Amino acid sequence: MTTAPAPLTEAATSRFVRIQEGDLDLQLHYNDAGEGAETVVMLHGSGPGASGWANFNRNVEPLVAAGYRVILMDCPGWSKSDPIVCTGSRSDLNARALKGLLDAIGLERVHIIGNSMGGHSAVAFALANSARVGKLVLMGGGTGGPSQFVPMPTEGIKLLQGLYRDPTIESLKKMMAVFVFDSSSLTEELFQARLDNMLSRREHLDNFVKSMAANPKQFPDQGARLSEITAPTLVIWGRDDRFVPMDLGLRLLWGMPNAELHIFNRCGHWAQWEHAAKFNRMVRDFLAD
Repeated sequence: MTTAPAPLTEAATSRFVRIQEGDLDLQLHYNDAGEGAETVVMLHGSGPGASGWANFNRNVEPLVAAGYRVILMDCPGWSKSDPIVCTGSRSDLNARALKGLLDAIGLERVHIIGNSMGGHSAVAFALANSARVGKLVLMGGGTGGPSQFVPMPTEGIKLLQGLYRDPTIESLKKMMAVFVFDSSSLTEELFQARLDNMLSRREHLDNFVKSMAANPKQFPDQGARLSEITAPTLVIWGRDDRFVPMDLGLRLLWGMPNAELHIFNRCGHWAQWEHAAKFNRMVRDFLAD
């Protein structure tokens, strides 16, 4: 009699690991789902209360069903991973944490999907560890460089930073109203879950504010080095992204020799959630090609 596979829930896939990578000595939380010869790592964005599972829960099962192992890393300073104050590059910090995680669990080469901050971190990891990257999928992030058309910081980033300083349901709803194109899809349950996650680790909120004070440019522009990334890359953007403008996706396309770009209409900063079904099909096809 065969044993039924464990359900793909956050609790069932939850794992902890201690990493030691350079000056980092941290406990990281991650979710580990599925089995397969190839592994896909997903890196979340920088919003308060974010986590790997919260960002990608609509995308895990389709990849597991396609035969991939899926790892969702909670970056240092988010969710159930250890707190940290970042005075340098957050992109590089997350890239080093990812290297430590992969070393600790014995993974040599992975595909990486990064949303927003996760996109910046994926680029930083690829620049430092090119041989360990199969393919990249970048949504709403990658370089941290300025838009040529929209004043920076953008409307969305200002609301995000305000939420860290004033973590209330009202501030959260203001941010989420511009986070997605159609905010009617956001439920009170989703708002409450996100708020509960934020307030459960107040030190993460305080440390983010301290980090911004120590170094306002947490995500340095890597535009000059994009040509070094030769991994096949799928860049996905929302036409209506009010956090990271669409022209930054064009910078990635221009800079990376093996990149292609897809733009979703009627889509904000959360393409993998707002257009989950089509996003999942695109990513599966891209990884399998």
